[in-house]
Amino acid sequence: MNINVHHVTRVEGHGNIVVNAKNGVLEECRLDIVETPRFFEAMLRGRPYTEASHITSRICGICAVGHATASLRASETALGIELSEQAWLLRKLIFFGEMLDSHVLHTYMLVAPDFFGAGSVLPLAATAPEVVLRALRVKKLAGDLCALIGGRHTHPIAMTVGGFTHLPSVDELKAIRARLVDARKDMDDTVALFKTLPWPQFTRETEYVALSKPDEYAFIDGTITTTDGGAYALKDYRQVTNEKCVEHSSAKHTAHKRDAYMVGALARFNVNAKQLHPRAQEAAEALGLKPICTNPYLNSAAQVVEMVHSVEGAITICDTLIARGIAKEQLPKFNGRGGAGVGACEVPRGILFHNYEIGDDGKITGANCIIPTGQNLANIEADMRALVPQILDQGQDKVTLALEMLVRAYDPCISCSVHMLEVKFV
Repeated sequence: MNINVHHVTRVEGHGNIVVNAKNGVLEECRLDIVETPRFFEAMLRGRPYTEASHITSRICGICAVGHATASLRASETALGIELSEQAWLLRKLIFFGEMLDSHVLHTYMLVAPDFFGAGSVLPLAATAPEVVLRALRVKKLAGDLCALIGGRHTHPIAMTVGGFTHLPSVDELKAIRARLVDARKDMDDTVALFKTLPWPQFTRETEYVALSKPDEYAFIDGTITTTDGGAYALKDYRQVTNEKCVEHSSAKHTAHKRDAYMVGALARFNVNAKQLHPRAQEAAEALGLKPICTNPYLNSAAQVVEMVHSVEGAITICDTLIARGIAKEQLPKFNGRGGAGVGACEVPRGILFHNYEIGDDGKITGANCIIPTGQNLANIEADMRALVPQILDQGQDKVTLALEMLVRAYDPCISCSVHMLEVKFV
């Protein structure tokens, strides 16, 4: 059997699946990443720290809020800047919007077609219009929430070091809150739909890595926590990621204590399930999700759970902000002292790190970004190598589909994962 998928569809970016098996023996199995490196870290060197979040949000059009947030937290940590409670609430609110926006795109438009025998979401618009309209309705809500807080849907302009340059009004928050409450029915219908899907039955034990906090389902800041018992401060992220170059990928691979680990919605669920909103916990139970879940295909089901959590979390924050009112706040000024800092957040595809060194002139002298998909690549390949021998007898077409579905389950953002490769000549 020889499989060469060039390129995997319904993922962001370009990647190829290569499998060779002879006489029932797997000889070759890999995921080639063929994107050109994009050198965002190099772009940051010499730029004022105030520009960093606007530059790095362009790493991804889907996770723009997440990259901006990690970037801002890196600068704020480096400069010793503390956020007000209002700024924290607004950061969390826009983050819920991005999580909802990305997850509804992935689950409905990239994953669901596989279960309905469709090549894309477009045929489903004719056969199941109510389902597609639901997805579009939720996506519009999420985009409008991001625009309300960030100034626009993609690549936020109102988020800045220390706070926001633009603030929503109480009336605007009331309006978006009403739409979030209405979205509860769409969430219930989403859970009901995905409960019916015949998820592939495949499991493989691995290490799951996610941010954690004792009092909330962590999306911004926290402790780097693994299901193997590891716990690290953000500044020690390199002890977890251990990036290395591999011949068949323009994106680096990572490994902690095992050969690979997984990040993303399933990892967050496995680490933090007890911190989910009660309605999200009910959704997990309906979908048959219990930690520790080792079926990577169920990463998409975990995303559905996080959609429910995001809607409820956004409603709660809106209630708090509406009750307190929105106050204009003074943004901090640069005090002439630089420093180094790490920012981390859980973007839809997993834990994201930004690490900056800022000089006393306010300009960035060094930067490092470690992307979730890059952290998942070795684990995807490990899953592929475990899966293929189990399904070789099903024929090439079914094996190909199963592998494509496996890659898609991770919701890879391949273009994001390809960043600067440092080359030294000795």
